[in-house]
Order: sequence, then structure tokens, then C-alpha cells
Amino acid sequence: MEKVRDDDNEICTNSGLFEDIVLRRIGPIDNMDSTDEYERLIPEENGKRNGNELAPNVEYSNEDNGNYDEAVEAAGIGKFTWLLAFVCGWANASDSVEIVSVSFLLPAAEQDLNLSSTDKGVLNSIIFVGMLVGSLLWGSLADIQGRRKVLIYSLSVNALFGLLSSFAQEFWLFLILRFFSGVGVGGSVPAIFSYFGEFQMRQRRGMMISIVATFWLAGNILTAGLAWAIIPSNLGTDHDEDSRFNYESWRVFVAFCTIPSATSVLTFLVLPESPKFLLETGRAEEALEVMRKVFVWNNMGTKLDYPIAVLLPSSKSKTSTIDETKKRSIRACCTETGAEIVTIIKANIKLFLPPLTRVSVAMNVIIFCLAFGFYGLWMWFPQLFQEAETQGSVCVKSGANITKPDNSTGPDTQIYTDAFYTSLANLPGNLITIILMDVVGRKAILCSSLVLSGVGVFFIYLVKTRTQVLIMSCLFSGISVMAWNAISVLGVEMYPTSIRGTALGFQSVSNRIGAIFGNLIFGALIDTNCAIPILTVAAMLAIGGIVTLTLPNTLKISLK
Repeated sequence: MEKVRDDDNEICTNSGLFEDIVLRRIGPIDNMDSTDEYERLIPEENGKRNGNELAPNVEYSNEDNGNYDEAVEAAGIGKFTWLLAFVCGWANASDSVEIVSVSFLLPAAEQDLNLSSTDKGVLNSIIFVGMLVGSLLWGSLADIQGRRKVLIYSLSVNALFGLLSSFAQEFWLFLILRFFSGVGVGGSVPAIFSYFGEFQMRQRRGMMISIVATFWLAGNILTAGLAWAIIPSNLGTDHDEDSRFNYESWRVFVAFCTIPSATSVLTFLVLPESPKFLLETGRAEEALEVMRKVFVWNNMGTKLDYPIAVLLPSSKSKTSTIDETKKRSIRACCTETGAEIVTIIKANIKLFLPPLTRVSVAMNVIIFCLAFGFYGLWMWFPQLFQEAETQGSVCVKSGANITKPDNSTGPDTQIYTDAFYTSLANLPGNLITIILMDVVGRKAILCSSLVLSGVGVFFIYLVKTRTQVLIMSCLFSGISVMAWNAISVLGVEMYPTSIRGTALGFQSVSNRIGAIFGNLIFGALIDTNCAIPILTVAAMLAIGGIVTLTLPNTLKISLK
């Protein structure tokens, strides 16, 4: 093999990707004087293979994770990559649909279920409680049983109980079923981003995860569109006081909202497990077979063309093997379920032990602040629209004569159009993160988004018309969505494969707790002194932005 010297570095000038990788795996070749020269081998072939994009200007280092990075980069970006992005994004939309649908069904279900204001608050909160439980449970199971299996189980639970809730005639039963529906979708989000991120090359991981996160917007738009088309229509049966079973149009809407999760289950049944998860749990041959299939899909070649012959696990897999041995010893004296519960508890404790302590504390504080601010304000925008329309201000002073909307003829369809526009306002923010996530970095986007969102919330207190509230809500949504996308990328990159699902699950718990507190505080004070919750939201978002400065930079790092 011919070598040329350029700036004291030896470069392979006539070797392909296959030869470069094989040489690095076998050892120094005969005419090299030292392993230092051998380590400096860099593949020259970049650009495209068979019309599919490869990582540009890649310099393979002797990192612990180098072999897996090479395997992903050799597979390229093609049909499988984009199919997986769509499938995972569509599954991510289920989370959005679960949350947003409640704000649409409440006005319509108020009469049919005899809902009081307290009932509405409980229903709003029970969704997040279910998601909290699901995040804690399913996230850790994704590290034990696999990402794909957990996605199938959790999304099935969401679809089943969501559909059953549309038939519930009593509020207490509807509440229980929505709780279990939340348990299902709450576990899907940590698994989705772990699963998808582990298929992506490090140079474009931020962009690709941002694309999947963008489907939260698709869920918003889908929910608003379904509510707009179904709830005011004559679909279903009219409410009949004498009938023991009614199926009004809002129930049809609830049933249709299970479409993303139900269809996602069918697609995950035919998709492979994450190769990174397989590799780090001692199933290297299965992982290699998955990468070969990805290569074939992306490059229209054959498995024999794939240039990687062996996948090497990182040193982190040793820890995984030890954990598996301990788990088997536990099973000798207790049930398998009990052993997995112990494993889940240990995995969550491990998140806050060195060297992950600082990162885990900072990430969960940031997510709590973001969820408190976002959900604490965003889910109350319909109320703010109503106050601006009837009182000339979003803040009605205590004791004011509040004009309540008349729901006797059905809900005001204007809330659907307002929600639709607010959802569309997320699009510019999503596009910005897709373009810039791998350019300026996740940390910069997260910090700037949180600070700007906090500043924007402060001015909501000053608006006086429904149109002004709509404009401010659109700006808030468009800016804050960039923070959510950056959090999704950071959560995948900051933790090793063995506890990545657990970490994302725990962060989802912080997310739901922040949402619950934000809703409770906003709901308790909006009719008495709404300046306090609005300013609190602004302060929480600013605090999150400041804490972001303590995070490390993960731009284009290898997954551990």
C-alpha cells in the first residue's frame, strides 16, 4: 500500500474504507515503524456511496467507541434512515396528541360528564401523573429488555386504554383509563430517542434527532385538525339523559387520537432492535446483522458489501455484563419481576452518583424549569384568549365580573383555529434547530431559547386583545420548541448506553412534575392575581437558561 507524507502525517492514498478499517483492527502493517503512525490512518474516501450520504471529513480516532462510529458511518444515510426518522417521529407525535387532546375535549365533555372546575383540574393533572409513572417504569425497562420491545408494549398500552376511555360513561372511569393511557405514552418518549439516536452517525445526530422531535409539532397539528373537524360535527350520537350509553362527537375525537400510537406499534413490529443496545449487552453478532441490513437498505447493495466484519463493544459493556450476572443471582431468591424492580431502582440511583452527578442534577433542573414554564402557560392559552376577548386583558382582577363562555350549544370553535395557528408557529423554531443543531451546538440553542422564552412571557402580561395574545403565544411556542429539541439531543448524548433509557425516563419524570406544578400554580392564581404565575413562569425559564451554562458541550461526540 502506497503512503505519502503530508505535514508529518501518513495518509492512505489508495486504500478504500474496507482496507482502512481492517488495518486498524488487525494491527500495524509491516512497513510502519510504530503504532503511533498506525493510529494516524485516516480514510480519504468521503462524500457519497451509491448516491447516499457519508460522513464528511471524518477523522477516526482511537476512542473506546470508535468501531461502532465507523460501523454507523459505513452504513451511511439513506432509505432506512429516513424511514426510521418518520416512524420514530410519528411515535413521538403520540405524546403530543395525548397532552393536547385534553385541552380540546374538556369544553365539549363538560356537560356530558358533568365536570366541575375541580374535575377539569384533576383530569389535566392525571394525564401527567400517568406519564410520570410510565417514564420511570418504561425508561429503565428499555435498558433491560430493549428499546424496540418497550416501544411496542408502551404504545400498545397507550392505544388500548385511549380507545377504551372513549367509551367510558362515568367521569371516574374515564379518569382511570386516561391515567393508564398516560402510563403508556409516558414510557414511549425515552425509548424513542434512545432507539433512534443509537442508529445515527455523530456528525449529524443532532440534526436527525431534531427532525424526530419536530413531529411533536405534527401531533399538535393533527390533534387541532381532528378536534376542528370532529368535535363540532354531528359524528357520534347526541347526548341523551335517559340513555345508559352515549357516544358523542368528542368521544369519536378521543378514539381517533389513538391513531399515531396504534399505527406505530405495527411498524415497530417489523423494525430491528437498536444495534448499539445489542452490542453493549453482549449480542455483537445480532448487532452486526442489523448494521448489515441498514447498509443494504441505505446503499442498495448486499450484505457482503458492508465493510465491517466485527463489531467491538465499548468498555461500558463490562458493567452491563456484571449487572446481568447480579440480576441472575437475585432471581435465584426472588421472582424475575422483583429482580427487575431492584435493577430499575439501582439504575436510577446510579444517575446521581459520580461521574454523572453534576450532569444529571443540571439536566433535571433545566427540564423541570422548562416544563413548569411551558405547560404552566401553554395549556392555559385558551383561558387567556377568553379573558382577553371578554375582559380586555389577560389578567382579570380579583372580584371582577368574569364572563364565562356559553357551552350550551357546544364549544367555541375559535379555540381550534387559535390552537392550529399556535401549533404552526412551532415550524420556524423546528427548522432552525434542524439546520443549526450540528453547527452551533445543543448547549447554545438550549440556553438562548430558554432566556428568550422567559423574556417573551414577561410581555404576555401587557397584552390586551385576543389577537395580541395569539401573536405572543405563537412567538412563545416558536422559541420554546427549540429548547425541547435541544434537550432531546442532549439527553441521548450525555449518558452511556447501559443507562440511557433510564436517564431519559427520569428526565421525563422531571418534565411531568414540572408540568403538574406549573398547571396547579397557574390554575390557582389565574383568577385572583395572574401576574404572579406569569412572572413565575418567566423566572423559571430564565433560571433554566442559566443552569444550562453548567452543561458540557456534546457537539459531535461519540455515544458511550
